[in-house]
Amino acid sequence: MATTIDLGIEGMTCAACVARVEKVLARVPGVAAAEVNLATNRARVTASGAVALEALTAAVSRAGYSAVPVAEVRPHVPDATWPVVVAALLTLPLVLPMLGEPFGFGHALMLPAWAQFALALPVQFGFGWRFYAAAWKGLRGGSGSMDLLVAIGTSAAFALSVGEMIAAWPGHTSELYFEAAAVVITLVMLGRLLEHRARRRTTAAIEALSALRPERAHVLRDGAEVEVATEALRVDDIVVVRPGERIAVDGVVLNGAGSVDESLLTGESLPVTKSPGGKVTGGAINGEARLLVRATGVGTETVLARMVRLVEDAQATKPPIQRLADRVSEVFVPVVVVIALATFLGWWLAAAGAATAIIHAVSVLVIACPCAMGLATPTAIMVGTGVAARRGILIRDATALERAHAVTVVAFDKTGTLTEGKPRLLALHPAPGVGEDEALRLAAALQSGSEHPLARAVVAAASDLAVPPAEGMRALPGRGVEGIVEGRRLVLGSRRLLDETGGDPGELAAPDAALAAAGRSVAWLATADGQVLALLGFGDAVKPTAAAAVARLKAMGIRTVLVSGDNTAAARTAGAALGIDEVQAEVLPADKAARVAELRDGGRAVVAMVGDGVNDAPALAAADVGFAMGTGTDVAMQAAGVTLMRGEPLLVAEAIDLSRRTWAKLRQGLFWAFAYNVLGIPIAAAGYLDPMLAGGAMALSSVSVVLNALSLRRWRPEAQG
Repeated sequence: MATTIDLGIEGMTCAACVARVEKVLARVPGVAAAEVNLATNRARVTASGAVALEALTAAVSRAGYSAVPVAEVRPHVPDATWPVVVAALLTLPLVLPMLGEPFGFGHALMLPAWAQFALALPVQFGFGWRFYAAAWKGLRGGSGSMDLLVAIGTSAAFALSVGEMIAAWPGHTSELYFEAAAVVITLVMLGRLLEHRARRRTTAAIEALSALRPERAHVLRDGAEVEVATEALRVDDIVVVRPGERIAVDGVVLNGAGSVDESLLTGESLPVTKSPGGKVTGGAINGEARLLVRATGVGTETVLARMVRLVEDAQATKPPIQRLADRVSEVFVPVVVVIALATFLGWWLAAAGAATAIIHAVSVLVIACPCAMGLATPTAIMVGTGVAARRGILIRDATALERAHAVTVVAFDKTGTLTEGKPRLLALHPAPGVGEDEALRLAAALQSGSEHPLARAVVAAASDLAVPPAEGMRALPGRGVEGIVEGRRLVLGSRRLLDETGGDPGELAAPDAALAAAGRSVAWLATADGQVLALLGFGDAVKPTAAAAVARLKAMGIRTVLVSGDNTAAARTAGAALGIDEVQAEVLPADKAARVAELRDGGRAVVAMVGDGVNDAPALAAADVGFAMGTGTDVAMQAAGVTLMRGEPLLVAEAIDLSRRTWAKLRQGLFWAFAYNVLGIPIAAAGYLDPMLAGGAMALSSVSVVLNALSLRRWRPEAQG
């Protein structure tokens, strides 16, 4: 059985580091796969067998990094602002001559060589020591990183300046490049500081969800109300929720009635009314009433805890497009070093002088740091999944997010997905010679043990009658049920089931046609040998946002299909009312997955399936992307890639739109990350970019990629007309 281990990784700075850590983890015996996320500094290891944590941490250590279990990751990172400020203050006097040059007094601001050396020395080997240490660890582990490029480049500029200073001693020389080395180190430090602060904002969704769980709760123990830590709560505890408090558990209201704010959990802006028997979710805010809640889920088994895990899982996984960037990054640093050497040789052989050749080579090394390539994808994924979670859309992994943006066909289940899933018995037509109460009693007997929505409607309608027991009950998937009631074997189900028994609707054919024309679901009650006893008609209200959801999808260029087990007339009536493009009716649960495969049209269409029931699980798993209603069954949610917490069809369109926006940001980030290098390296090699500008551009590349991803936080669903 496969297990997963999450590790916090320290010391990574770029995409090359990511590739190196993944490679060494994958080589550990028993490891099936390893995924490393630069934006979160975490690794997820999938093990096919027993793998010791010590073996994983040792492998990472040999590669030049350090690893600790996620639970031991330090929540507070020391402030890195003061080193940047001090380095900038030391560097500023070195840069002043360049700033004053356009105004004619740059030479007057030029410091003596010894003063430049004194200012640059602590920047190079004090604040810059981190680059040497990281570069050495990487080399010892057999890999290069951006730290290696910075260390080589700034060391070359610093050593060249020292050589020029010694050669010209005791006179003054202007051919010094201390400012280039100091500025590059300061800018890289500043870039990392800004990047780190921006990256922290990408985890805002998880932090906001985690903060919803209160630390303390009031519980009834031996008839008295006591305050306990939430970790001490157990299933079946009676929790007292005071007005204005956050609910600490998932549970059922036993006493009290009032409104509950679930907006941060489901995205629902309006408070939801709760009364005895109603379900509440941990993390929601109680309104004006005092509630007594029996706990049904505590700790890691609450909806809130599962939401946090789902968002973390989505942010920990990689889409296929990121693997391309990782493969490029793995060979990127050695290639850049070769290009820098070629640049030096080219300028030197062109008689430009060793100093000029070194400075141009340094510019190549600095501009080429591959930080942005490692950040482009994970930051976009983190922000996109975080925004989705705030809207009540839980995306299981990055693959689901990638597929969702390309969806061209959305197939809907009907009951519980487009409708409320709470049908009522609207019509009962007994056969001649059969009493209405008798027919209802027999039907309720067959349905008394079922959780199907239509079964609950029948049982509710017969609540005032004496319902006899049923024996030998057997479910007939996609058709109905059969059992023995009062000595007779009876069946209750679809027209297909009636036909299988050899039954004839007879005088009930006309009411059957009328119910079907009105879009009602129908069920036939008959004996096992085909004697019709009654016709039952059910109605289920369409969800308020269903029509708007279909219209929104069509406006996005997506074809909509209704795949329902309902009778043809009822399904077509519902489809026409909602504006659905295609209706496929009387589809057995076992056949839904095959219908999804047909809609895929040999790979020419990307199909999403939306459902809520156990019978939808195979189709949800078979679709390119499965959307499960959060109000449905756990089986459906496990099979789907996306869970819609509110169970609103409109969230399907929102999820696809957000996926499209996220993927656009991801592609933009990767484009600019590669563009900085593809355009910057030849410009630097040609001598048009000095090391200071190269350092600034390199720092800007990482920050701009992260900020571009963060702009997703401004996404809002389009207003529905």
